[in-house]
Amino acid sequence: MTIQWFPGHMTKARRQIQEKLKLIDVVIELVDARLPQSSRNPMIDEILQGKPRLIVLNKSDLADPAVTKQWIEFFKEEGHLAIAADASSGHGIKEIPLLAKELLKEKIEKQLAKGINPRAVRALIVGIPNVGKSTLINRLAGRSIAATGDRPGVTKGQQWIKVGTEMELLDTPGILWPKFEDQNVGYRLAVTGAIREEILNIEDVAFFGVKYLVKYYWEPFQERFDLKEQPTDFENPDEIVAVMEAVGRKRGCLVSGGRVDLEKASGILLRELRAGKLGRYSLEAPY
Repeated sequence: MTIQWFPGHMTKARRQIQEKLKLIDVVIELVDARLPQSSRNPMIDEILQGKPRLIVLNKSDLADPAVTKQWIEFFKEEGHLAIAADASSGHGIKEIPLLAKELLKEKIEKQLAKGINPRAVRALIVGIPNVGKSTLINRLAGRSIAATGDRPGVTKGQQWIKVGTEMELLDTPGILWPKFEDQNVGYRLAVTGAIREEILNIEDVAFFGVKYLVKYYWEPFQERFDLKEQPTDFENPDEIVAVMEAVGRKRGCLVSGGRVDLEKASGILLRELRAGKLGRYSLEAPY
């Protein structure tokens, strides 16, 4: 699967970010805790030009906690401060303004030494579509300001948002990159819903997700759909399809002749997976 998707509003967003950088003190990069590397835009490093950065692994309530700890350590080794959070429940959100100031500690101390009263920290929030930026902003602001949705591409413009008296946030539309060189990156994003389903083959996406779950998270997957024995050959497509058909039969996705409607079964499976009904899982690990 080769995905090329670069809508015009994303090109505009990139230009707007570059224009606003001179006003920004710190960048809050939001990633999906279930796939922290695949949900990072590789253009961001180039765009942000070395600005201090806090990486927030959002939706951590859906991710495998042991793998999330590995990612936080991984980003630390890369020189980035990172935390796990969940914007929906508010977990870890209060730490974000404090950590943003921590990144600017040296700059603030120099200002105070000169008798300058530091202004509110200006933070830029960046992240790919559907990673939870608007939900995070609303949680930080303590009120509903940014539009939210369960589909990518909800945020279309830019706005400054005050967080108490010590921080101002600049929201931006989610930016994907022009092409996924590694098709597995595209599939991981598709499994979590970061890519519009209209441009994908839903059965291929579900196949990718099932293959991963069968290999790494079999027990919760088996329990959810009352499946039998775990496939022994993860690379055998027939065995993975057999699991998908078992899921379809369990959910009543049958058509004439007793055949399984794999498209319908795939949709059900992906919805339950995205909603966390199959337990906490991560689609990639750093080590």
